[in-house]
Amino acid sequence: MDFKLLKRGARGPQTELLQLALRREGALKEAPDGVFGARTEAALKDYQRRWGLAADGIAGPASWAALRPWLTGYRRVTLRPGDTLYRLAERYGVSLSAVETANPGVDPRNLQPGGTVTVPLPFEVVPDSVRFTSAALALCAEGLKARYPFLTEESAGSSVLERPLRLFRFGEGPRSVFFNGAHHANEWITSPLLLRFLERLSAAFAENGAIAGAKAQELWSRSALRLLPMVDPDGVDLVTGELGPGDPAYARALELNGAAPGFPENWKANIRGVDLNLQYPAGWEEARRIKFAQGYTRPGPRDYVGLAPLTEPESRAVYELSLANAFALTLSYHTQGKVIYWKYNGYEPAGSEAIGRKMAALSGYSLELTPPESAWAGYKDWFIQQFDRPGYTVEAGQGTAPLPLSQLEEIYRANEPLLVYAMTAE
Repeated sequence: MDFKLLKRGARGPQTELLQLALRREGALKEAPDGVFGARTEAALKDYQRRWGLAADGIAGPASWAALRPWLTGYRRVTLRPGDTLYRLAERYGVSLSAVETANPGVDPRNLQPGGTVTVPLPFEVVPDSVRFTSAALALCAEGLKARYPFLTEESAGSSVLERPLRLFRFGEGPRSVFFNGAHHANEWITSPLLLRFLERLSAAFAENGAIAGAKAQELWSRSALRLLPMVDPDGVDLVTGELGPGDPAYARALELNGAAPGFPENWKANIRGVDLNLQYPAGWEEARRIKFAQGYTRPGPRDYVGLAPLTEPESRAVYELSLANAFALTLSYHTQGKVIYWKYNGYEPAGSEAIGRKMAALSGYSLELTPPESAWAGYKDWFIQQFDRPGYTVEAGQGTAPLPLSQLEEIYRANEPLLVYAMTAE
């Protein structure tokens, strides 16, 4: 990714990433707030001095390169005479097993000076204190794959602005399941939720441990999880500020927004003003009738169904991914309401109600039918209609989207056991 040159007075999500890196390194004590003020400038100068950089308080290419490990959570270390994996683990404050996991092809008895190894840093990769963007997702993807080489990543396709739809795979089991988040831009908190789950699941697998009472090794052997944490990266970047007033895409979205309040925080659609979760061929015509009657007749911040099903590259990518894999079960994460929706228009896949009730019990959420005015053209609806298999919409958290990051920990605690159960539920 390309980092912006930042100096005092800068604001936005990249300033939050700068502050996150400085805080993880220890130069900054305060939590990220997205405002490059005197404390951030002083912390950056301190970091620059200690790392042999020009202490100008400006985050340029050299400073970003030096700070990058504090965003990805690992370093590539050049071996010195006498280095061992154990000594490297001690030097960087991590466990020996973490270093071994990150270097599956390295013979610890034959380390050669001048060679390189990957060393994780002593914190979780996925942050809980910054607005999430496609750039933050890219950094997390790099870090997770470096720490856990058994994870694989591929692109499920691209967005309107050609951002990759990053798809992760965990497990080699016969039962394939699919979890996705951020179909809606202002529900971006579901992206770090799913990535945190992937990170903790991977850590448990690497340590031969358990997550939510389930052995991670057994989850690996029973299931093949595919996880798409951000279906709408363009819209997410608009809502969280990565796309700003100087960007042509921002200007186009502002024009489409019209007089609707709360721009861009309330933006729900993709960058072309189409609601991606009203794009699937399951009662799309009925969704169009309802939404047009409500006044959503043109591209805008929410609830426009598009000219036809699957006109948008993001929804078509999810559709094609699902056809190619015929998943046994899907979870689509949205906000808000602490509700799990199941069933679609008379379709009731075998076992789906029992699975839904178990997930509700594990999370403390309620299991309900989708309200009639919203019961059409969603991904869950199409998946159930197409495959007659369990598919669910999970409305995480409480309040009006976008939910504050202060809810992330509580949301994660409620959903971790649900997510683990869904990997093997039949």
